[in-house]
Formats: sequence, structure tokens, C-alpha cells
Amino acid sequence: MTLDDVVTIMRSAFFTIIELASPVLLVSLIVGLIISIFQTVTSIQEQTLTFVPKILSIFLALMILGHWMLSNIREFITTLWANFSQYIH
Repeated sequence: MTLDDVVTIMRSAFFTIIELASPVLLVSLIVGLIISIFQTVTSIQEQTLTFVPKILSIFLALMILGHWMLSNIREFITTLWANFSQYIH
């Protein structure tokens, strides 16, 4: 296994991680921004107010995107194992 192989695997792994995490993080960011605007407009400064809607929205995003996320992980692992014989010299 050469250094180029390791770099290629790591690049692919990092891209897969970013690709899978970004939709859930964006949902959390958008819900947090909406709640922050609501808190600013209504002058409600309760710290725990953001927790429940964010958790619910993240669970909802995971339920909607879970199949897509698992298929991407499965594709990455299948490709990695299919090329395993190339990595052993």
C-alpha cells in the first residue's frame, strides 16, 4: 500500500463524512437561526427553547435522509472492500 493509496482512501472518507453530515448540520443551523430570530423578536431569552425543536428536526432529518445516508456508507465500504486486494502488495 503506497502513500497515494492512503491519501486517496482518506480523501474519499473525508468527502463521504462531509457529504453525509452536511444535510443534518444544515437543518440544525436553519432551525437554530429561526428560533434565534423568534427569540429576538419576542424577547424570550430562554436557553432551553432551542433544544427541543433542534432535536426534533435532527431526528426528522435522520428519518428522511437515513436510507440515503446508509446507502452512501454502504457504497463507500463496498468500494473499499472491492479494492482491498490492490492495497495489499
